[in-house]
Amino acid sequence: MSTNTTTLGKLYLIPCTLSNPGEIEVNPFDVLPTQVKNCIDQLDHFIVEHSKSARKFIKSIAPDKKQADLVLFELNKHTQANAIKEMIQPLLQGKNMGIVSEAGCPGIADPGAVIVDLAHKKNIQVIPLVGPSSILLALMGSGMNGQSFAFNGYLPIDKNDKKTALKNLEKLSSEKNQAQLFMETPYRNNKFLEDILNTLNAHTKLCIACDITLPTEFIKTKTVNDWKKNKVDLHNRPCIFVIQKD
Repeated sequence: MSTNTTTLGKLYLIPCTLSNPGEIEVNPFDVLPTQVKNCIDQLDHFIVEHSKSARKFIKSIAPDKKQADLVLFELNKHTQANAIKEMIQPLLQGKNMGIVSEAGCPGIADPGAVIVDLAHKKNIQVIPLVGPSSILLALMGSGMNGQSFAFNGYLPIDKNDKKTALKNLEKLSSEKNQAQLFMETPYRNNKFLEDILNTLNAHTKLCIACDITLPTEFIKTKTVNDWKKNKVDLHNRPCIFVIQKD
């Protein structure tokens, strides 16, 4: 028998700010639309990466909302596979739910995609809300090819594997005229930048986009050779790197 969709809840994909509220002073209302606040006001059930930071974010958006009423399900690298199906039970019971990322948009470089996939299989309506994506904002600010691009997530940690991956992405960017985007854990950024500069062709374009939407935002595109002359301190600053070789 087919599922009666009128009895199902709706799944809202709720963007978060690109920093942790309270740790770096950013007014959520400067970067998030009113639609996000309205949605959070109406929901009590959320799927989040970490409860503590999610509660802080929800409080920054809806300070009058009772924290005791919140039902939070944690979805991260520690989540067991059999727990994922349990998370959508409120949806199957007709309750609306929201997915909140740690930063940016749920499902984009974010574990929330597995819930969205399951929702589609259960014929649950998925509603993505507008909000900041560091990936798209970096590409917009890079001046590189926005018609053809690829986000590659984290590159290998092993130095030799990382070098191979960088060279392969550089070659791909040249062959396909395609911007290649990737990222690194913030505390490794300076070493990662050093590896990039020591690996890529001197004339390859590199955009460094960090602290996007924050007061310390920095977005700059230069050739690898020019970056070697003008390095920047990226330690513990969330970054997206974009490369393209002509």
